[in-house]
Amino acid sequence: MKYKCKLCGYVHEGDKAPDKCPMCLQPGDMFEEIKEQETAQPTPQPEPQPQPEPQKDSGKPQRKFKCKLCGYVHNGDKAPDKCPMCQQSGDVFEEITEPGAHTEGAATATKKKGLDTNANSYIIMYSCLMVIIVAFLLAFVSSALKPTQDINVALDKKKQVLAALNIRGLGNDESAAKYAEVVQADAIIDADGNTVEEGTQGGENAGFKLGSADYKEGRLALYICNVDGQKKYVVPVYGMGLWGPIWGYIAVNEDGKTVFGAYFNHDSETAGLGAEIKDSKAWQDKFAGKTIYDAQGTPVLKVLKASEVKDPRTQVDAVTGATLTSNGVSDMLLEGFGKYRKFF
Repeated sequence: MKYKCKLCGYVHEGDKAPDKCPMCLQPGDMFEEIKEQETAQPTPQPEPQPQPEPQKDSGKPQRKFKCKLCGYVHNGDKAPDKCPMCQQSGDVFEEITEPGAHTEGAATATKKKGLDTNANSYIIMYSCLMVIIVAFLLAFVSSALKPTQDINVALDKKKQVLAALNIRGLGNDESAAKYAEVVQADAIIDADGNTVEEGTQGGENAGFKLGSADYKEGRLALYICNVDGQKKYVVPVYGMGLWGPIWGYIAVNEDGKTVFGAYFNHDSETAGLGAEIKDSKAWQDKFAGKTIYDAQGTPVLKVLKASEVKDPRTQVDAVTGATLTSNGVSDMLLEGFGKYRKFF
C-alpha cells in the first residue's frame, strides 16, 4: 500500500502509514492512502459517417452555406435539408457572402442591361439617327411632291400674265385654257431687241422659263398675245421693295408706247401698306393708258406721291403709306422699260 504526505508529498510504502514523516517530521495523520487508479478503458470511437459526395460544377456561380454546428460548407442554390456531417437539420446553415460578390453582381447586371441611355454617346448617336431619318423623309416628300409643285407654280405665273391683260377671276382649268388661247408666243429677246427664240402658242418652254437672273443678264421674256383680235405684248419687270423682292407683268399696246394693263406682286411687303401693290386692283388699274416713253424713247413711267404728280399721262399716285415700296415700283418700271426700249 502507498501513503502520501499531504504536506511535503513524501510517499511511503507499507501496511500502514508511518508514525511520523521522515521528511517534514509531521505526525502520521498527515498521510493519506494512495489508491491505485483503475485500468483505463479504451475510448469508444464514433462510427465513421458517410462522406458527402463531391458537388458538381454547373458552370455558373453557386451560393455557399455553412453549418453553424460543425463548420461543413455546402455549395448550391440553397442550403441542404440536413447536414451530411453532423446530421443536423438544414436550419443550422447560414449563407456565406464573399467579398466583392455584390459588386460583381452589379457589374453583371449592368452588362446585361445594354446601352446606357443616359450617356452622352447614346444621346449623340440617337440625335444623329433622328436627323438622318427626318432628312430622308423630307427629301422623299419633296421629291414626290415636286411635279405637283411645278404645275402649281406654272399655273400661278399664267394667272399673273393674264391679270396684266385684264383677264382675272378664272378658275385653274379656265386660266390654263385661256393662257393657251391668248398667248401666241413666249419669245426671248436680247437687250438690242433681237429675237433669240420665237416661242410657241401657249408657250411654256422659252420665255416662260426665264426668271430674274436671266432678266439681269439681258435675256428678256416677251409674251406676244392676242386679246379680242388686238395684239398686245406682256413684259416682266423685277425690283426691290421695302422688305424684299417685288415684280410685275406690264401689258403694252401694239403701239409699244402705252400701257394696256398691269399686275404687281411681292414676297414680304407690309399688309395693308406695301402689299397693296398686289392686293389693290384699283391701284393697278391706274396704270392703264399711261405713256411709257417720251419722244426720244426714254422711259418716263413713274410712281410718285400725289403731291408730286405733275404729268398724269406718265405718272401714277403712290400707294398711301408705302412710299418706299412705291419708289421700288417706280425704279423697277424705269429699269425694265429701259431694257425693252430698243425692241419697242
